[in-house]
Amino acid sequence: MRFLLDDEQREFARTLDGMLGSAGTPGVVRSWASGDHGPGRALWGRLAEAGVFALAVPEEHAGLGLLPVELAVAFGELGRHAVPGPLAETVAAGALLSRLGGDPAHVWLPQLASGKAMASLCLLSPGGSPYALDADAADAVFVVDGDTVRLTDSHGPVQPSADPARRLARPLAGVVVTQGPAVATAAAYAADVAALVTSAQALGLGRALLERTVEYVRQRTQFGVAVGSFQAVKHRLADTLIALEFAQPLVHAAALALAADDPAAGREVAAAKLSACEAAYGAARTALQLHGAVGYTEELDLSLWMRKARPLRTAWGTPAVCRARVLAGGSVRRS
Repeated sequence: MRFLLDDEQREFARTLDGMLGSAGTPGVVRSWASGDHGPGRALWGRLAEAGVFALAVPEEHAGLGLLPVELAVAFGELGRHAVPGPLAETVAAGALLSRLGGDPAHVWLPQLASGKAMASLCLLSPGGSPYALDADAADAVFVVDGDTVRLTDSHGPVQPSADPARRLARPLAGVVVTQGPAVATAAAYAADVAALVTSAQALGLGRALLERTVEYVRQRTQFGVAVGSFQAVKHRLADTLIALEFAQPLVHAAALALAADDPAAGREVAAAKLSACEAAYGAARTALQLHGAVGYTEELDLSLWMRKARPLRTAWGTPAVCRARVLAGGSVRRS
């Protein structure tokens, strides 16, 4: 199996990196956390123009087809720049509707692909969660309950999160848009897509944390020398890098398995989610420790990255659930 990206995929990553690097994402994240979605919406539109959301929509609905490898590439850059919003949920909703088809797909998929609409997705089935991410900002919240899909734009109070830019709420009421035995299979597939892009997002986040920490320990001095020269610091950074490097091929393998509709894709996705999110969480802990007391300050932009690591670790599959899925061959439901 080939894990290396081709030239076009690498250029896509560089293009997104350049665009997001000049977008002032720390300010966008802080605005999103305060409930001001304007800057985030503007950035969302730019991502749509770059084709990010079209990667989860079939060509017959104005998309580029579901391309898991390209989605993983894109979400790696979104994580690297800490872009807020229901990113994984929107592409997962696209995957759900693509599998179900019908009127909801005709209505919503072109809007998701073009960035005119953002969506959230809530799975209420066993192992799921009663909360939808950014329901207050989404144009549509799709709720899957057994063999039924409901569409709602109303929600309960917004709940706090370890990451202030992750705004959770319980979706309310809604109208039934689809029912039938196909819903459970489509929802499981959508959850795998969400877990894949979350693992890629976490991997990008972890790499950004490591890069910023390496830069900081080169500048910070103690006893007249840079703390980065201390053997214990080098070992901590090396362990963090190894964990991230180990997770990268697992994310690529999961993307290729989904692209090939491999029966073992669920297990591959679970392994990628577990490895990438644990690596990112470890990178956040390393960043916090090596930045010392300054790492605790909310004014430091680094805190926007650090506070994302733990929620991503449990979103779309906790470590325990992912381990169980790997051992069971991918048959265990996600949370």
